[in-house]
This record gives sequence, structure tokens and C-alpha cells, in this order.
Amino acid sequence: MPDIALFQPDIPQNTGTILRLAACLGVRVHLIEPAGFPLSDSALKRAGMDYLERAALQRHITFDAFEDWRRGTDRRLILLTTKSAKAYTACTFRDTDILLMGRESAGVPDAVHAIADERLTIPMVEGMRSINVAVSAGIVLGEALRQTDSFPG
Repeated sequence: MPDIALFQPDIPQNTGTILRLAACLGVRVHLIEPAGFPLSDSALKRAGMDYLERAALQRHITFDAFEDWRRGTDRRLILLTTKSAKAYTACTFRDTDILLMGRESAGVPDAVHAIADERLTIPMVEGMRSINVAVSAGIVLGEALRQTDSFPG
């Protein structure tokens, strides 16, 4: 089953929403620190509600620590970005993929962008900048779970 990774998230409500989504679908979330808020923040708890206790959360103190772990498990890194021409619908997902969501305020650094195995975008109406990170995670995760036949139940 694909995982989600959050690169230094800025907004606790988005992180809480993604953790709730992951808990409901049985998906692990990798939180790459530092986050732009305390992880005990009440907004995170409010957005995740009682689902946070059911979420499979793995924290990584830095991107380098995450990358060491990822390379050790031989998993593909799939970056969701507005800086790609390849639509997520053109990707063949694997059940071992990790869907990386960039920081809400800045995405990911160029060095992280460069090491991604795939860079995917969600097609949008011309002139629009981006879709909320939690909504984007849900859209692409849904397709990855469909392709890998990994929906629960």
C-alpha cells in the first residue's frame, strides 16, 4: 500500500486532515521535520479529531534521515508538484510508492525535487496556482490505491 510523506508541513489543519485520511484508509504517514508548528498543536488535534490515535505516523527528524530510511527500503519517491507536466493519471503506481507532499508555503527544495523518482501534477484550469495539499493528497492517494487494489475492506 502506498504511503504519504509530508515535507516540513506548515499548516496543522492540513496535517490533521491528512492524518485522518490516512487513518481511515490504513495508510502510513511519514512526517519529515521540522514542522512549522508544534506537533501537539490543538489545531492538529482538532483537524484530526479522534482519528489521530488510529493514524500510523512515522516521524523523521530531517529529510536526510527520511531519505536514508527510504533508500534502505528501496521505495520510489513520487513528488506531487505544480512544477511538472506529467499528470498523476499518467503514472503507474506501485504499492510500495511514497507520495511526497511539499510544504504548503514553498513546496520542496530543488535538491529534493531532483531526487524524486517521479514528479506528478494534478491538471487544473489555466491560471490557477495550486490545490490544497490535503485535497491533493486525497486525489492522488485515491488513484494510487485504486491502481494497486489497496483500498481497505
